Amino acid sequence: MKMKSIQRFLFLFLVFGLVFPLFGSEEQTRTIEIGDLAAAPGEVRSGFLKVPEQDGIQTKIPVTLINGEKEGKTLALVAGIHGYEYPPILALQRLKSMMAPEDLHGTLLLVHVANLPSFQRRTIYYNPYDWKNLNRVFPGDPEGTPAERIAHVLTQEIVKKCDCLIDLHCGDGNEALIPYTYWMITGNSALDQKSKDLALAFGIDKIIIDKTRTRDLSQSKYLGNTAVLLSKPAITIESGYLGRTDEEDIVRVVDGITSVMKHLNMIQGKPDFVTKPVWIDQYEVVYSQTTGLFFPLKKMGEAVQKGETVGYTTDYFGNKTAELKAPFEGIVLYIINTPPANKGEPLFEIGHIKKSD
Repeated sequence: MKMKSIQRFLFLFLVFGLVFPLFGSEEQTRTIEIGDLAAAPGEVRSGFLKVPEQDGIQTKIPVTLINGEKEGKTLALVAGIHGYEYPPILALQRLKSMMAPEDLHGTLLLVHVANLPSFQRRTIYYNPYDWKNLNRVFPGDPEGTPAERIAHVLTQEIVKKCDCLIDLHCGDGNEALIPYTYWMITGNSALDQKSKDLALAFGIDKIIIDKTRTRDLSQSKYLGNTAVLLSKPAITIESGYLGRTDEEDIVRVVDGITSVMKHLNMIQGKPDFVTKPVWIDQYEVVYSQTTGLFFPLKKMGEAVQKGETVGYTTDYFGNKTAELKAPFEGIVLYIINTPPANKGEPLFEIGHIKKSD
């Protein structure tokens, strides 16, 4: 009897000590951890990513993890890289309320407001603590300025932990901008095709074929470019303008994200692919040559001819200082619609529409 008891004990030990932990370890591998936050399958967790304090300046990044009950892709959605760009920020709040973990295959990483200091201070382009554009300092620096430290945290905790990424933008508080998408080309055909599929699945018909980004990760500058250089399919979208919160622009972002999720088999349904994309094979931002006032002569979405005057600048006394012309035939993707003009800052962007093959 004693021998049989020992054998029974050993059998139960093996079952509970070896087999059950195997199931536990599988569950553990599907637990998503971002900073101090962790979400097991079927859980939703919201909190803050900490950005290290330096020189008395500290900030944080509000995020939500939605970990589906079923396996699938990890999709990162980042809003508020520029804090005055509101429709994507509002869209992610709406999306959070729509997503049920029991219906989700995979995980959503929602970055509600990447640049919280800019959002809180209502500043366009720049972080108010260091006057740097967050979307020009990636992959960031853990010992750098506030914007550089935010970029570093996003790179380490969001970009490196996702499978795909959508960088959500719109026209800043001074920009009249039509909806469009950046499809960034890396030269890796398989990766580029996956990013192209994301762009088409998002549903905005105007898509920039962007071959201008650096391939040096240490100087990647942009969030979306950082993602593709780390072999993560990514797009950057624009929906909204002039710091407004129009329902149409918010819905476009929500619908685009859910269409991408359907494409990635994260939720049920058929993605709404663009059927007639307008490919933009060249784009150029025209910058102010002087400081003063800007007077636009064209509106967002209007066609322009090469050499046509798109706007002009004056000094503070009304004397004309420069006429800004279209570098080539195309459409106005965005144009500054508020008077201040600062030397070296953008005034408008022209996109050339690719001719049919």
